[in-house]
Amino acid sequence: MSTSPEPSSSAAEGRQTHGFQAEVRELLKLMIHSLYSHREIFLRELISNASDANDRLRFAAIGQPELLSSDTELAIRVEADPAAGTVTIIDNGIGMTREEAIANLGTIARSGTAEFFRSLSGERQKDAQLIGQFGVGFYSAFIVADRVEVLSRKAGLPAESGVHWESQADGEFTVGTVTREERGTAVRLHLKAEAKEFADPFRLRSLIRRYSDHIAFPVRMRKEGEASLEYETVNQAKALWVRPRADIPDEEYRQFYQHLAHDFTEPLAWSHNRVEGKREYTSLLYIPGRAPFDLWQRDAARGLKLYVKRVFIMDDAEQFLPLYLRFVKGVVDSSDLPLNVSRELLQQEPEVEAIRSSLTKRVLDMLGKLAKDEPEKYAAFWKEFGAVLKEGIGQDVANRAALLPLLRFASTHEASDEPVAGLAQYLERMKPGQDWIYYIIAESVAVARKSPYIEQLTGHGVEVLLLDQRIDEWVMSQIEGFEGKRFKDAARGDLALGTLESEADRTQHEEALKESKSLLKKVKDAVGDSILEVRVSARLKDSPACLVLDEHDLSTGLRRILEAAGQKVPESKPALELNVDHPLVKYLDGLTDAARFKELSLLLHEQAQLAEGGQLGNPAEFVQRLNRLLVSLTSDHAE
Repeated sequence: MSTSPEPSSSAAEGRQTHGFQAEVRELLKLMIHSLYSHREIFLRELISNASDANDRLRFAAIGQPELLSSDTELAIRVEADPAAGTVTIIDNGIGMTREEAIANLGTIARSGTAEFFRSLSGERQKDAQLIGQFGVGFYSAFIVADRVEVLSRKAGLPAESGVHWESQADGEFTVGTVTREERGTAVRLHLKAEAKEFADPFRLRSLIRRYSDHIAFPVRMRKEGEASLEYETVNQAKALWVRPRADIPDEEYRQFYQHLAHDFTEPLAWSHNRVEGKREYTSLLYIPGRAPFDLWQRDAARGLKLYVKRVFIMDDAEQFLPLYLRFVKGVVDSSDLPLNVSRELLQQEPEVEAIRSSLTKRVLDMLGKLAKDEPEKYAAFWKEFGAVLKEGIGQDVANRAALLPLLRFASTHEASDEPVAGLAQYLERMKPGQDWIYYIIAESVAVARKSPYIEQLTGHGVEVLLLDQRIDEWVMSQIEGFEGKRFKDAARGDLALGTLESEADRTQHEEALKESKSLLKKVKDAVGDSILEVRVSARLKDSPACLVLDEHDLSTGLRRILEAAGQKVPESKPALELNVDHPLVKYLDGLTDAARFKELSLLLHEQAQLAEGGQLGNPAEFVQRLNRLLVSLTSDHAE
């Protein structure tokens, strides 16, 4: 790599002034006025950008070796000038044309830009940590600099095609043409008075070792105490994943994750593995400690960083892990894939499918070990990524058996509403004679816990799983059972208590059926065709009534979602179940006033609709009916 000095910015010709994109102006304002903690991240981000530029040239040179010319050693140089108060980060990578400089440095093309600003919390340290994740690392230069210059020349173009870009973060930037002998890009920071510490070579060396030690290219600085042009490599300049696991301390693994994911938090777990034999590849996979901002964005970049024979190929190779593991960060380095592999070829390459299957099992094994050995960490993982992992139940049938033990639920066994119950623990706590794993789905765990559908179950001491996420109904419909026990929705069909119900309970229920036939018919006539039938309930204990769907009917919530999406859904009617031991139902049974009987029957039906999370067809009519009943009861009391 050449060490010739950079040309003066005054040599720029054909200078033009451009305005920054609105999002960039807002971002720069944030950098200048708000982010003061962890200011040193600017160096990590700019060195990371330089590394990316070198990676892209190395990849492009596979098909066009002439791009490297005589400068074949790719590296990064950091220059410090304490007297002038400048720091310059120089690479000999792919470089930029004038048009690319305007496009890349004047606008933010990422769709998540708006989300970036919404994610800012006001906690300066946390805000600073977001910068790299949102692809706006270049602008972190303005945290420490009041003027930034960029000098660049695209690989393969003549020296006269160099570009000079400059801005003082005042809403505008200028671009001009320069003659630049060096290929690649130099970013020169004119440091603010309060940031002059970063022009100290010793300070820069320590930051490079801390944040950029695992950059796969040598990061060089002038030798300490030397006035010559001699340089020495500051970082290890060797990809972490190619080193033996026994030689890598945990702290280095954590630092590499922070570099890879642009995340200051520590990963929850990682797995470093080399496969040899029929196929050869190395993988280093991380489970993050927190969800990225774009976890739920369909068009978000995801996947592993792909290398082939140590040559960088792409940042987000999504073909190596299924969609439900999109939160996993890491690197895969294959010795068998072709260097000119593309996204399209990856989809057709049988080698990729074999690696994908192996990496998926490795991630699930990692999560299983975390759940077993460090339950507190796994609880933190579930809070961040549990809803995503549930997607795998339907997407990945082959690994469903490995996924089921990883699921966590809130349950009636726990006082907390946090999802901590695993299926294995549920089986251990099952009552003798219990044949089903019971669950209930509601709008929230608190609502599920108070659901009338589980009153008899909890009365018998049976644990019920409490589900409250939109994905839960779909997930439970995909699962047949777990270790020989099938799942049962407490709000559907027959509750199937089996031997949990005593002989006395069954006898009492049969007698109630005989004694209530007339009542059930009268209530059905009063409510009308909106229900399938009226029957004596075996699931209610404290509530007077509930609506029960058939095992295969769509739930009220799912029906609403499908109808809102314009889909036609099959018609179904619930059954109205009555608790004949409830005082309100007994009062209803004793009524001789036909009008009042009808009013109260309709009121019980509407009350049951609300309890299941449904919507009333005519809320105003319900309120009027309730008011009439209250008035009549008041009048009866007055008499």
